[in-house]
Amino acid sequence: MILFKKHKIIVLVVTVFTVTLFFGCESKFKEIQKNKYSEFTPNGDADGVNLKYTDSGRIKIVLLSSKMLDYASVDFPFTEFPTGVDITLYDKKAKKTHVTADYAVSYKLTGIIDLQGKVKIVSEDGQMLETEQLYFDQKNEWFFTEKKFKFTDTKGESNGQGIDFSKDFKIINSQRITGEVETAD
Repeated sequence: MILFKKHKIIVLVVTVFTVTLFFGCESKFKEIQKNKYSEFTPNGDADGVNLKYTDSGRIKIVLLSSKMLDYASVDFPFTEFPTGVDITLYDKKAKKTHVTADYAVSYKLTGIIDLQGKVKIVSEDGQMLETEQLYFDQKNEWFFTEKKFKFTDTKGESNGQGIDFSKDFKIINSQRITGEVETAD
């Protein structure tokens, strides 16, 4: 009988300890969830964005978007354009390259812009590239993707998967490509 009572007491103590531990962990878990959620609240929220980036008095980039969310306080800061972007890039001779996308994210630490959705890039010379995702390295002024693409210019049309090129289309490196391509002799 005494052994039975000791066993009951031990079971009761273990049960109380387990329940206390369970509720203590649950409240901490909920607190951690709240912290993670608040961390991804944008620091800035703008509608009708018209950004102009200049260098030495020259306009280099004009970015238009109906919505911009800035996440500057997270570990890997970024700016999101959930409704898409309309970008015009200017070279040193004021030649334009026009870029549109349904969605974009600009990563501040790397200088990479991730363009997604119906991505279309058109040069002033009539060259056009269409794809579903395209990255732009702002520092090197270089575009690249591993996705399928369609490239059109005055010399013909080609399709492929995987391409990288300079913002003025002067240097183009494509991977798997089909279609008519004219090369310099």
